[in-house]
Amino acid sequence: MKHNRRNFIRTTGLASIFGLSGIKTAAAMNPTKNQPVARGLQLRFKPFELTLKHAFTLAGSSRTTTPVMLTELEYDGVTGYGEASMPPYLGESHETAARFLASLDLAQFKDPFQVEKILDYVDEAAAGNCAAKASVDIALHDLLGKLMGRPWYKIWGYDPALTPNTSFTIGIDSREVVLQKVKEAAPYKILKVKLGRDNDKAMIETIREVTDVPLCVDVNQGWHDRQAALDMIYWLKEKGVVFVEQPMPKTALDDMAWLTQHSPLPTIADEALQRLDDVQKAHGVYAGINIKLMKCTGMREAHKMINLAKALDLKVMMGCMTETSCAVSAAAQLSPRVDWADLDGNLLIANDPFVGVQVVDGKVVLNDWPGIGVKLRNSSL
Repeated sequence: MKHNRRNFIRTTGLASIFGLSGIKTAAAMNPTKNQPVARGLQLRFKPFELTLKHAFTLAGSSRTTTPVMLTELEYDGVTGYGEASMPPYLGESHETAARFLASLDLAQFKDPFQVEKILDYVDEAAAGNCAAKASVDIALHDLLGKLMGRPWYKIWGYDPALTPNTSFTIGIDSREVVLQKVKEAAPYKILKVKLGRDNDKAMIETIREVTDVPLCVDVNQGWHDRQAALDMIYWLKEKGVVFVEQPMPKTALDDMAWLTQHSPLPTIADEALQRLDDVQKAHGVYAGINIKLMKCTGMREAHKMINLAKALDLKVMMGCMTETSCAVSAAAQLSPRVDWADLDGNLLIANDPFVGVQVVDGKVVLNDWPGIGVKLRNSSL
């Protein structure tokens, strides 16, 4: 199937595809006959299913696919690409994303450089829908970068030499599969290990049989006793772990503050942090934050979150979901400003339709392509 405008969901077909009859659609324009009307932003979107190379297992779930919504935002013949990645625990889906995106009237905006006005409108259109909102934000940034002929890291004035190494994620699995994943991750200088079940020490010891690279761990709220968590962190430090992500439930604020105060390793907020208002709340409870475009509505807010976190002396990690190179490359534009990166979501899938940011010898390497730095892999999706 050729990738062209007709392949992306258009407003005329939404009702039959998603049962969205009666909803005002994104491209609906009814100009008066014979009256010229300047075309504004044109939004198109299409559902896509990511296939993971391995089952992705966390403390409380496991999956082999991730639904995404691919977006296009066109202005004056130039197209920007965006993406909403929607792992089930976030509460978004193809249907909710289509419903939200179809409700937007972006054609009213004749000047794509009115970024704050456009994205404020998108954010206020409905509560939630953060990944869907991020798909518009990313596409708008890609479009604007192309119109300016510059990648966003240059527009922001960031030095591409300062990009960090990215971690490569090792999900919870059997000993044999863990060893296989570690072998595949040989080029990476740091591994991110998922913990939070009853085999945490076995996971670490298995990995340490075959590699001595630094590790970080993501517990996904899997620990519930603060003293046991502290004892485990001391053990992890001896095993070469450099930080611990979301060790306890996001609601356990007092226990987390105590753990952070006593921990020999930095603690990083993930599930406890979503948007800009949460950065201040994390101060004094965690040592750092993990920012993800799909949770914070995109590049505009992530940029603000980084600046606030730096002002509060919080460590910053730029993370991702399982995503295509589109969203990962968008997040990578911000990576020269962060302490750590976990930008491997595109490396975990088998059907990436984009080419973008690269990882060379474990390091995030930005290209000079304008916008977010992506191109379609081929002419079909």
